[in-house]
Amino acid sequence: MEEIIERTRNIDFHHPFTPYDVQQQFMHTVYNVLEEGGGQIGILESPTGTGKSLSLICAALTWLRNHKKRTYEISIDAAANSFKNEPDWVVEQLLKRKRAEIVDLWEERESNLRKIRAREAMMEEREKKRKRYGERTSEKEVKSQSSEEEEWLLDEEDEEGVPRFSDISKEVTDDNDEGDQVKIYYTSRTHSQLTQFIAELRRPAFPPSVPDEFLKSDEDHEVEAVKHVPLSSRQRLCINPSVARLGSLSAINDRCSELQQSKSKDKCQFLPSTNNLGQTHQFRDNVLATLPDIEDLHSLGKNFQVCPYYASRTAIPGAEVITLPYPLLLQKSARDALGIKLDGNIVIIDEAHNIMDAIANVYASEICLKDLVRARLLLQVYVKRFGKKLKGENRVMVGQVARVVDGLRAWMENSSNVKSDQGIADPNELLKHKGIDQINLFKLIEYVQRSKLAYKIEGYAAHVETQGETKPATAFSSTPVLHTLVSFLVSLSNLSSEGRIFYHKTGEKEQQDIRLSYLLLSPTHAFSSIALKARAVILAGGTMSPFDDYTAHLFPELAAGKITTLSCGHVIPSSSLCVWTLSSCDPMNNANRMQFEFSYQKRSDKKMIHNLGLAVLNICTAVPDGVVVFFPSYGYLDEVISVWSQTDSTQPTSIWNKLQNKKAVFSEAKGSSSDDLLEQYSKAILDEDPQTTTAKPAARARGALLLSVVGGKMSEGINFSDRLGRCVVIVGLPYPNINSPDWKARIEYIESTTIQRLTSGETPRPRSEAIAAAKQAARDFYENSCMRAVNQSIGRAIRHRNDYAAIVLVDRRFGTDRIRGKLPGWIQGGLVNGSENGGLGQMMSKLNGFFRSKQ
Repeated sequence: MEEIIERTRNIDFHHPFTPYDVQQQFMHTVYNVLEEGGGQIGILESPTGTGKSLSLICAALTWLRNHKKRTYEISIDAAANSFKNEPDWVVEQLLKRKRAEIVDLWEERESNLRKIRAREAMMEEREKKRKRYGERTSEKEVKSQSSEEEEWLLDEEDEEGVPRFSDISKEVTDDNDEGDQVKIYYTSRTHSQLTQFIAELRRPAFPPSVPDEFLKSDEDHEVEAVKHVPLSSRQRLCINPSVARLGSLSAINDRCSELQQSKSKDKCQFLPSTNNLGQTHQFRDNVLATLPDIEDLHSLGKNFQVCPYYASRTAIPGAEVITLPYPLLLQKSARDALGIKLDGNIVIIDEAHNIMDAIANVYASEICLKDLVRARLLLQVYVKRFGKKLKGENRVMVGQVARVVDGLRAWMENSSNVKSDQGIADPNELLKHKGIDQINLFKLIEYVQRSKLAYKIEGYAAHVETQGETKPATAFSSTPVLHTLVSFLVSLSNLSSEGRIFYHKTGEKEQQDIRLSYLLLSPTHAFSSIALKARAVILAGGTMSPFDDYTAHLFPELAAGKITTLSCGHVIPSSSLCVWTLSSCDPMNNANRMQFEFSYQKRSDKKMIHNLGLAVLNICTAVPDGVVVFFPSYGYLDEVISVWSQTDSTQPTSIWNKLQNKKAVFSEAKGSSSDDLLEQYSKAILDEDPQTTTAKPAARARGALLLSVVGGKMSEGINFSDRLGRCVVIVGLPYPNINSPDWKARIEYIESTTIQRLTSGETPRPRSEAIAAAKQAARDFYENSCMRAVNQSIGRAIRHRNDYAAIVLVDRRFGTDRIRGKLPGWIQGGLVNGSENGGLGQMMSKLNGFFRSKQ
């Protein structure tokens, strides 16, 4: 780390505040990874509250501006070399002219963007009026009743396809010479996280991207605004009311493509074309001038009456930072559709602790028996109306879709007699019914996507429903079952060693359903299309520990020298954190010491659950305000509450009642609203009038106790800062169910691929050694999955520099070196030495002293 800081010691990162030491360390590391390039990977952990987003922005944009300056300087040096045979005065004049051309082009662009920003500032007061105008003028007339049904009839095949947007994009961006410059692609998990990042992007100011010696000394060139483009789906950006109202993403996508067809009677008036080239240019320039978020982009589209989904692509060549959600970056087909080229560019993935799950989710698909029943009904309704008008390929393909539906349905209905409720489905068996294996699925999928068959059939069903002719059980927009079927067929036709299909029975016997789901077991291949193309990739998060999984499963073939890891400390002083490992209520020297071990085999022991209740009760006595306790699962939380609620002759008052006398008690239920629960919990702590359904708070209740679940809604994205989270308690280690079909498949896949990798290549290892290493790799992956979930829950506490909290880890296994080594660095630094050997009394003494010091 000292080497990295030394190399970048004199760099000004233009941080808007005085950065903390951990922020300096983080920015130096990011800058160095980007500077190294050549496919360098950075895996960086910086706890929540340490200004991670702002540090990322300052480091990445400082590097980008410096890189642009060097690029200009290199172009001048190259020009000088090409003129080396000319007299010195000629060379000097030619280079002076070339520098002037670079500066003039840069000044013209910056001047134009400054004027746009000034105009936008003047028009802020008229924003509401502009929005009303945008809504009014974008409304379309309702089609005549006579032509309504024809919209749903499949077109006859011809040579015309959907017009490519790239034609207009090229025309719009021909006057922009920045398309080949390095860009930063930033992605995060949720829309709100992207919005927060954009707000942070507006804070710092960066110097010009042109070398200082090129600029005219008599003019002020201190700042150059950041050019940013947010990208999103049609669902968030569509401004055509007739399309946006469809609700589901798949229906909106298909209808949008339909309205671009050359034969469409109602071509979308907002699509960028030669007819609205002026508005598209204005839209592009306003995007680059104003640092917009997705809502701003939507408003700009309405103001200029041009589609923001397509027109935003025209701003990409001139952009420095492009923000987009996970699915648009992680899926190659989505990148291709948006025209995103990662070659030589920077990729920053924030909240990357769940990157492997995110990749699996992007490629996942599923279909239920009830979906297939509804799909067959929709096909029958459609064929009954249009069957006689279908000809050639349309008739054949609609028939093949029906055969696929019937075949999958037959397999599911036969599987209802299988004893096991879940398992792995053999894809060859799936395809045997109704002769599906005789159908070219690739050709069928291509046809369905090209013809918009799913949209037309479901659209017609919705039309029939609105006309009152029939009442389908499910609304068109909420369950696009044919789109769901197509997604599953894509998975079925692209099966590889990295994927498996699972079946799972759901519901009671009278209303039993069966679900088929496709799961990507390994993200390696999917992520390699990003890692191999980008100049550098940064994986950043608040709780990235343990790091091993990212190197082992995202880029296993990458040389160690290509990977940089960093686990930053927290910005809080050490006196603001107390981490205690509670292995037992009794100290080590007690002969009758009963240890806490909440493994699946031991966690139902009532005495251990009773002791846990006593520990939580004592914690509630010592800790002011809010205490959050995380359990391994919802089922175990219910079991614990049941035991705590019991009374007997030796215990006339239950632990549950005693807890209620200490604090207002709230419990997270599976499927419940996290917003309502969090609001009630917050009110109880902040001395407002709580409305609780789980408990009757005592008159002297001091703060509140929240019982939650690791991996539940409260364990990620919820901010328990200050009084809301003075203590976080982790009960046990939430290992996934290793006997579930999906985890069995994951473990088998990791073992088999590890053995194959170690026994092949230039220096193969002995098979016995490879088998042992493979089993260890599978165990590590299983344990790391558990520890990532634990670390996310721990990260709910301490959200800023002036915050403080205690963290109690209740399980003897937290005292082992192996588990401790997988905790975030800042948590390891706060661990009380020897706490695992102490008991409840020692912990209470420590907690009382810790919180007294904060009064």
